[in-house]
Amino acid sequence: MNDTIQDTLSQGEAAYVRLIAAIRAGDYGPGDRLREIEIAERFSLSRTPIREALRRLESDGIVEHRPRIGAVIRTLSHTELVELYEMRIVLERTAAELAARHAVMAEVDELNALNACIAESLSVSAQAAALNQQFHQALYRAGRNRFLIEATRAMTNALLLLGPTTLADEEHIALVCRQHQAITDAIRSRDEEAAGAAAEAHLQTALRQRLSVMRA
Repeated sequence: MNDTIQDTLSQGEAAYVRLIAAIRAGDYGPGDRLREIEIAERFSLSRTPIREALRRLESDGIVEHRPRIGAVIRTLSHTELVELYEMRIVLERTAAELAARHAVMAEVDELNALNACIAESLSVSAQAAALNQQFHQALYRAGRNRFLIEATRAMTNALLLLGPTTLADEEHIALVCRQHQAITDAIRSRDEEAAGAAAEAHLQTALRQRLSVMRA
Protein backbone atom coordinates (compact mmCIF):
# COMPACT_ATOMS: atom_id res chain seq x y z
CA MET A 1 0.00 0.00 0.00
CA ASN A 2 1.50 3.33 -1.02
CA ASP A 3 1.67 6.42 1.20
CA THR A 4 -1.17 8.21 -0.61
CA ILE A 5 -3.64 5.37 -0.04
CA GLN A 6 -2.49 4.95 3.56
CA ASP A 7 -2.95 8.67 4.19
CA THR A 8 -6.46 8.57 2.71
CA LEU A 9 -7.38 5.63 4.93
CA SER A 10 -6.00 7.40 7.99
CA GLN A 11 -7.96 10.55 7.17
CA GLY A 12 -11.09 8.47 6.57
CA GLU A 13 -10.71 6.86 9.99
CA ALA A 14 -10.12 10.27 11.56
CA ALA A 15 -13.23 11.65 9.86
CA TYR A 16 -15.28 8.68 11.10
CA VAL A 17 -14.08 9.03 14.68
CA ARG A 18 -14.70 12.77 14.72
CA LEU A 19 -18.17 12.41 13.24
CA ILE A 20 -19.08 9.80 15.85
CA ALA A 21 -17.82 12.15 18.57
CA ALA A 22 -19.83 15.05 17.12
CA ILE A 23 -23.01 12.94 17.03
CA ARG A 24 -22.41 11.72 20.57
CA ALA A 25 -21.88 15.33 21.72
CA GLY A 26 -25.17 16.37 20.13
CA ASP A 27 -23.63 18.56 17.41
CA TYR A 28 -25.59 16.46 14.92
CA GLY A 29 -28.83 14.76 15.85
CA PRO A 30 -31.50 12.48 14.39
CA GLY A 31 -32.92 13.95 11.20
CA ASP A 32 -29.95 16.25 10.58
CA ARG A 33 -28.45 16.35 7.11
CA LEU A 34 -24.72 15.67 6.90
CA ARG A 35 -23.30 17.83 4.10
CA GLU A 36 -19.89 16.73 2.82
CA ILE A 37 -18.64 20.26 2.12
CA GLU A 38 -19.66 21.62 5.51
CA ILE A 39 -18.12 18.69 7.41
CA ALA A 40 -14.94 18.81 5.32
CA GLU A 41 -14.51 22.50 6.19
CA ARG A 42 -15.27 21.89 9.85
CA PHE A 43 -12.70 19.08 10.14
CA SER A 44 -10.18 20.64 7.73
CA LEU A 45 -10.24 17.53 5.56
CA SER A 46 -10.94 16.89 1.90
CA ARG A 47 -14.31 15.52 0.82
CA THR A 48 -12.88 12.06 0.01
CA PRO A 49 -12.33 10.92 3.63
CA ILE A 50 -15.63 12.55 4.64
CA ARG A 51 -17.41 10.54 1.94
CA GLU A 52 -15.68 7.39 3.21
CA ALA A 53 -16.77 8.15 6.78
CA LEU A 54 -20.38 8.74 5.70
CA ARG A 55 -20.44 5.41 3.85
CA ARG A 56 -19.17 3.69 6.98
CA LEU A 57 -21.83 5.42 9.11
CA GLU A 58 -24.45 4.25 6.64
CA SER A 59 -23.13 0.69 6.95
CA ASP A 60 -23.34 1.07 10.75
CA GLY A 61 -27.02 2.01 10.48
CA ILE A 62 -26.44 5.51 11.85
CA VAL A 63 -26.89 7.36 8.55
CA GLU A 64 -29.34 6.78 5.72
CA HIS A 65 -29.19 8.13 2.19
CA ARG A 66 -32.33 9.95 1.05
CA PRO A 67 -32.99 10.78 -2.61
CA ARG A 68 -32.43 14.46 -3.46
CA ILE A 69 -31.31 15.11 0.12
CA GLY A 70 -28.23 13.00 0.74
CA ALA A 71 -26.86 11.64 4.01
CA VAL A 72 -29.18 12.08 7.00
CA ILE A 73 -28.86 10.77 10.56
CA ARG A 74 -31.54 8.14 11.12
CA THR A 75 -34.46 8.77 13.44
CA LEU A 76 -35.70 5.86 15.52
CA SER A 77 -39.39 5.03 15.27
CA HIS A 78 -41.52 4.46 18.37
CA THR A 79 -41.27 0.70 17.82
CA GLU A 80 -37.49 0.80 17.38
CA LEU A 81 -37.10 2.87 20.55
CA VAL A 82 -39.12 0.40 22.61
CA GLU A 83 -37.23 -2.55 21.12
CA LEU A 84 -33.90 -0.89 21.90
CA TYR A 85 -34.83 -0.39 25.54
CA GLU A 86 -36.20 -3.92 25.80
CA MET A 87 -32.77 -5.20 24.82
CA ARG A 88 -31.01 -2.72 27.12
CA ILE A 89 -33.12 -3.95 30.03
CA VAL A 90 -32.16 -7.58 29.35
CA LEU A 91 -28.45 -6.78 29.08
CA GLU A 92 -28.23 -4.28 31.90
CA ARG A 93 -30.22 -6.37 34.33
CA THR A 94 -27.79 -9.21 33.61
CA ALA A 95 -24.82 -6.86 34.04
CA ALA A 96 -26.08 -5.70 37.44
CA GLU A 97 -26.71 -9.26 38.61
CA LEU A 98 -23.24 -10.34 37.51
CA ALA A 99 -21.70 -7.28 39.14
CA ALA A 100 -23.37 -8.22 42.43
CA ARG A 101 -21.68 -11.59 42.08
CA HIS A 102 -18.24 -10.59 40.81
CA ALA A 103 -17.45 -6.91 41.42
CA VAL A 104 -14.59 -6.04 43.76
CA MET A 105 -15.06 -3.16 46.18
CA ALA A 106 -12.89 -0.87 44.07
CA GLU A 107 -15.40 -1.25 41.23
CA VAL A 108 -18.30 -0.54 43.56
CA ASP A 109 -16.47 2.55 44.80
CA GLU A 110 -16.01 3.66 41.19
CA LEU A 111 -19.76 3.41 40.61
CA ASN A 112 -20.39 5.45 43.76
CA ALA A 113 -17.85 8.07 42.75
CA LEU A 114 -19.33 8.45 39.26
CA ASN A 115 -22.83 8.76 40.68
CA ALA A 116 -21.63 11.42 43.10
CA CYS A 117 -20.14 13.35 40.19
CA ILE A 118 -23.46 13.16 38.35
CA ALA A 119 -25.21 14.56 41.42
CA GLU A 120 -22.75 17.45 41.44
CA SER A 121 -23.54 18.20 37.77
CA LEU A 122 -27.20 19.09 38.29
CA SER A 123 -26.86 22.40 36.44
CA VAL A 124 -24.78 21.04 33.54
CA SER A 125 -26.82 18.48 31.61
CA ALA A 126 -24.09 17.69 29.04
CA GLN A 127 -21.62 16.84 31.79
CA ALA A 128 -24.22 14.78 33.65
CA ALA A 129 -24.97 12.87 30.42
CA ALA A 130 -21.29 12.07 29.83
CA LEU A 131 -20.86 10.88 33.41
CA ASN A 132 -24.04 8.82 33.11
CA GLN A 133 -22.54 6.98 30.12
CA GLN A 134 -19.40 6.30 32.17
CA PHE A 135 -21.52 4.90 35.02
CA HIS A 136 -23.25 2.42 32.74
CA GLN A 137 -19.96 1.42 31.09
CA ALA A 138 -18.46 0.82 34.56
CA LEU A 139 -21.47 -1.31 35.48
CA TYR A 140 -20.89 -3.58 32.49
CA ARG A 141 -17.19 -3.87 33.30
CA ALA A 142 -18.03 -4.81 36.89
CA GLY A 143 -20.09 -7.73 35.57
CA ARG A 144 -16.82 -9.34 34.40
CA ASN A 145 -18.28 -11.05 31.33
CA ARG A 146 -16.53 -10.34 28.05
CA PHE A 147 -19.38 -11.79 25.98
CA LEU A 148 -21.89 -9.51 27.66
CA ILE A 149 -19.65 -6.52 26.98
CA GLU A 150 -19.32 -7.59 23.36
CA ALA A 151 -23.11 -7.84 23.08
CA THR A 152 -23.49 -4.25 24.27
CA ARG A 153 -21.36 -3.02 21.38
CA ALA A 154 -24.15 -3.94 19.00
CA MET A 155 -26.30 -1.34 20.77
CA THR A 156 -23.72 1.41 20.66
CA ASN A 157 -24.73 2.70 17.24
CA ALA A 158 -28.43 2.64 18.07
CA LEU A 159 -27.82 4.62 21.27
CA LEU A 160 -26.32 7.41 19.15
CA LEU A 161 -29.74 7.76 17.52
CA LEU A 162 -31.55 8.60 20.75
CA GLY A 163 -30.95 12.30 20.27
CA PRO A 164 -30.45 14.90 23.03
CA THR A 165 -29.97 13.72 26.59
CA THR A 166 -33.04 13.42 28.80
CA LEU A 167 -30.93 14.66 31.72
CA ALA A 168 -32.17 18.16 31.06
CA ASP A 169 -33.50 19.17 34.46
CA GLU A 170 -32.31 18.85 38.04
CA GLU A 171 -35.32 16.83 39.19
CA HIS A 172 -34.72 14.09 36.62
CA ILE A 173 -30.98 14.00 37.29
CA ALA A 174 -31.71 13.62 41.01
CA LEU A 175 -34.06 10.69 40.25
CA VAL A 176 -31.39 9.03 38.07
CA CYS A 177 -28.86 9.38 40.89
CA ARG A 178 -31.24 7.75 43.38
CA GLN A 179 -31.79 4.85 41.00
CA HIS A 180 -28.06 4.50 40.38
CA GLN A 181 -27.54 4.41 44.14
CA ALA A 182 -30.09 1.60 44.50
CA ILE A 183 -28.19 -0.42 41.90
CA THR A 184 -24.83 0.27 43.56
CA ASP A 185 -26.09 -0.50 47.07
CA ALA A 186 -27.49 -3.85 45.91
CA ILE A 187 -24.18 -4.71 44.23
CA ARG A 188 -22.28 -3.81 47.39
CA SER A 189 -24.64 -6.07 49.38
CA ARG A 190 -24.11 -8.94 46.89
CA ASP A 191 -27.90 -9.03 46.33
CA GLU A 192 -28.15 -10.18 42.72
CA GLU A 193 -31.94 -10.10 42.57
CA ALA A 194 -32.16 -6.58 43.99
CA ALA A 195 -29.39 -5.33 41.70
CA GLY A 196 -31.13 -6.71 38.61
CA ALA A 197 -34.51 -5.32 39.67
CA ALA A 198 -33.01 -1.89 40.35
CA ALA A 199 -31.31 -1.84 36.94
CA GLU A 200 -34.56 -2.80 35.21
CA ALA A 201 -36.54 -0.14 37.10
CA HIS A 202 -33.93 2.46 36.12
CA LEU A 203 -34.20 1.67 32.40
CA GLN A 204 -37.99 1.54 32.54
CA THR A 205 -37.84 5.10 33.87
CA ALA A 206 -35.44 6.06 31.07
CA LEU A 207 -37.78 4.58 28.45
CA ARG A 208 -40.78 6.48 29.84
CA GLN A 209 -38.74 9.69 29.70
CA ARG A 210 -37.68 9.03 26.10
CA LEU A 211 -41.25 8.32 25.04
CA SER A 212 -42.47 11.52 26.66
CA VAL A 213 -39.82 13.47 24.75
CA MET A 214 -40.89 11.76 21.53
CA ARG A 215 -44.52 12.78 22.12
CA ALA A 216 -43.60 16.41 22.84
